[in-house]
Amino acid sequence: MSLRIQRKTKAVRMWLLVLATSAAGIAYAQTPPADPPPGQPQPAPLAQPGQSPQASQPAPFKPEEIEALVAPIALYPDSVLSQVLMASTYPLEIVHAARWVKANPKVKGDAAVKAVENQPWDVSVKSMVAFPQILEPMNDKLDWTQKLGDAFLAQEKDVFAAIQRLRARAQESGNLKSTEQQKVVVEPAPTSGGQTIVRIEPTNPQVIYVPAYNPTVVYGTWTYPTPPYYWPPYPAYYPGAALATGFAWGIGLAAAGAIFSNCNWGGGDVNINVNKAANIDRNFDRTKVQGNGNRWQHDASHRQGVAYRDNATRNKYAGNVPGAEGRSDFRGRNDGTSQRASAADRAGTGNRAATADRAGAGNRAATADRGSRGNAATTADRSDFGDRGGASNRGGTGAGNVRRTSDQIGGGGGYGGGGGRDNAFQGVGAGNSAQRSADRGRASAQSSGFNRPSGGGMRGGGGMRGGRR
Repeated sequence: MSLRIQRKTKAVRMWLLVLATSAAGIAYAQTPPADPPPGQPQPAPLAQPGQSPQASQPAPFKPEEIEALVAPIALYPDSVLSQVLMASTYPLEIVHAARWVKANPKVKGDAAVKAVENQPWDVSVKSMVAFPQILEPMNDKLDWTQKLGDAFLAQEKDVFAAIQRLRARAQESGNLKSTEQQKVVVEPAPTSGGQTIVRIEPTNPQVIYVPAYNPTVVYGTWTYPTPPYYWPPYPAYYPGAALATGFAWGIGLAAAGAIFSNCNWGGGDVNINVNKAANIDRNFDRTKVQGNGNRWQHDASHRQGVAYRDNATRNKYAGNVPGAEGRSDFRGRNDGTSQRASAADRAGTGNRAATADRAGAGNRAATADRGSRGNAATTADRSDFGDRGGASNRGGTGAGNVRRTSDQIGGGGGYGGGGGRDNAFQGVGAGNSAQRSADRGRASAQSSGFNRPSGGGMRGGGGMRGGRR
């Protein structure tokens, strides 16, 4: 008997030991790790629910990457340069403006700017129609345009610093100096330390010349392994141009009315003349500038679904705009996107106001009881609902149209003139996701055996869909 009691006592002790060990392990797992000693590498923060790991975020642009991006435009007049930088943050509107210029080739300079005053584009994009020799390559090299805009939004001061480094290099090489087309002004670095400022202004403020040049020539030897972006000057604007000496000058443009901003080199930002901006864009929102210096502020409502490069930029600009960017980046989340009544008329889909929450619309076959959706009969004629392929192109206002634009129009871009539109607008809006949702919807509807007759597709008074409960 005593042997049996000893065995039971030993077993109880073993179980108590196991329980104690488990409890200690749980307590250890719940205790945050101690900070590493000074000088030791810090651990990467864990991703929070709903957030991507930090490692998945793109790294900031390196100085040499920014120099490669701004190399083709760094020697533009300051005013024109500032407007190119602003316009690059709205790449889809660049496409619209370039199409307008192509359709109206005889309207030039200030007259072109006046002709587009009622277009819904940002004022910086409207100003670009006066400079087709800039707008056309921005449209053809969308990959470059989007990267330039990404860099300017995330690292504005770094972009201006890179431009000044390139201007100083062009001066040292003897390729940047005052001419009959431009005036080059050098301001010494302040005594407290800083960078020498090189300004470029039109010699005649009423006539603006835009130079074309080969970066590997005008800046001297390019020391970085990554070559600068470059494309030869377009013959339509630089006929017979020879770049052996560095610069090529096109025809001067009477486009003083298109200028409304300038580079604030000391502050590393762009200053806006709100009165001139209002002359270009009668809908110009004066609240979109900041401070007494009227500092430019990016307007996310003109982004039109083009995704931002990183979370920090997206959170800074897209979070407070109930537009395409907010819908594309947060599609399917319960953040107010269920209210789609404002998009009632979507390319022939009828009155869609009754279908309030569209987040789960991709899989419709599994939605057995649709009675909770209210009176679905109010959606009128749903004869074309079976084919949702066209949903990605919604009147040209969303990201679906961006996807079509980047796919349909080829072109150069990238380093040495390669790349182009093939890689432009990656992650733009929801063009691909809308198509995938549409395909899933069709497949689900077909597999369910649900027959939507071409005569209208009545929904059984809202509680039933064609007899399916």
